[in-house]
Amino acid sequence: MSKFWALLTHLHALAGPVVMLLYPLYASVVAIESTSKLDDEQWLAYWILYSFLTLMEMVLQPILQWIPIWYEVKLGMVAWLVLPQFRGAAFIYDKFVREKVIKKYGSAYFQHKSQSPANGKPKNKLVDFITLRKGEH
Repeated sequence: MSKFWALLTHLHALAGPVVMLLYPLYASVVAIESTSKLDDEQWLAYWILYSFLTLMEMVLQPILQWIPIWYEVKLGMVAWLVLPQFRGAAFIYDKFVREKVIKKYGSAYFQHKSQSPANGKPKNKLVDFITLRKGEH
């Protein structure tokens, strides 16, 4: 029975990094390479919300250490944000973040930012770090 509990403890310790980092990293790369904008929004929203959650966790650490099930609650929240069946990150972003940002800056600000660069070429999704473009040294 002790081997079973040891196995559960190791699986529990691996669940966080897999759910919170490994799968989102993989899905983000897949989203960048796909032509759909829907998955791009999901994963950008996830990384925004995960960063915010991590920062709040750092600030509130003295309080959160007294909540014995905090790690499990966080794992459940992040799983809801990550899993494609729920699209929780896109939902939270659409319902809460987008409204606040548009109210503060206005939608014209974001339409101006999303236009193509001054040279007239459309934005590429992948940045080529290896080759230099003409005129860049």
